[in-house]
Amino acid sequence: MLPLRLLVGFGFVAHGAAKWSRGPGNFGKLLDQIGAPLPTVTAWLVTIVSMLVAMFTVQLRYGFSSVNAIGLTPSGPVFGPPGYEIHLLYIAALMTVVLAGPGACSVDEWLTRRGASVMSPSPRAAPRRVPPDRP
Repeated sequence: MLPLRLLVGFGFVAHGAAKWSRGPGNFGKLLDQIGAPLPTVTAWLVTIVSMLVAMFTVQLRYGFSSVNAIGLTPSGPVFGPPGYEIHLLYIAALMTVVLAGPGACSVDEWLTRRGASVMSPSPRAAPRRVPPDRP
């Protein structure tokens, strides 16, 4: 699970950094162009819902593949608009991470090993055996 968590996290940071570097206002303009409701508010609260909106309002008409080669020039391939493949992969990866719960390298596990209380332990976590006190 760690490689999946790292890859998904890196992807979200990379895409998020691109949006934030242009500023939420500019990202809001893009959302306004695709017809997203409350574009300025949505720019601050982007989640899986925004991927679904983009997928159904923009990428669906371009098909599944994220790499749509539409031509070849002497300098290389020419790509058309992307499909919805990447959105589905991110959603599936996020659902997998959520359903798997915290892993051995998680912050929850680290806090548990340190003896700190964990606010919301995973319902899938195995019960821990506590050795009896020794006199």
